[in-house]
Amino acid sequence: MRSHAVRAVKRWHYFSNLMFLLLELCNFAPMINIEELRDYCLSLGEVEEKLPFSKFKGGDTVLVFYVCGHMFCYFDIEAYEVVSVKCQPERIDELKAEHDWIGNPYNESPKHWIGIRIKECNDETLVRELVGNSYEIVKNKYSKHTSHVTKRNQSPLL
Repeated sequence: MRSHAVRAVKRWHYFSNLMFLLLELCNFAPMINIEELRDYCLSLGEVEEKLPFSKFKGGDTVLVFYVCGHMFCYFDIEAYEVVSVKCQPERIDELKAEHDWIGNPYNESPKHWIGIRIKECNDETLVRELVGNSYEIVKNKYSKHTSHVTKRNQSPLL
């Protein structure tokens, strides 16, 4: 009889620990992990990644993704709490109202950037859409500028 009670207690202990871990993962684990987000950013094409803020206190762990030489996404690789991306100003208020995990960016203008609190996020598809949208905003703006400068500097004899 005693062995049944001991086994029951051990099972209860095992399952309670398992439930605790599952709850912890649900509450604290980001929907899209840092490696997946990095791979996604790099997969968008013509993307560079840099750690450009190493001269600033606490900036040596901020990973920034660039297209056409301009930032479109960045986050702290140690904390991995907020992912900042560009966004159309007309979408920002709506996104913040619909998703409590979207707020102000880290150290950028809230008029053109949003911050995704990645550990609170529950929609990986939307995160990818917002990162891709940011990439397109920057690429469309600066690839036009780059092609215009290139055309202007080309000699008609070439």
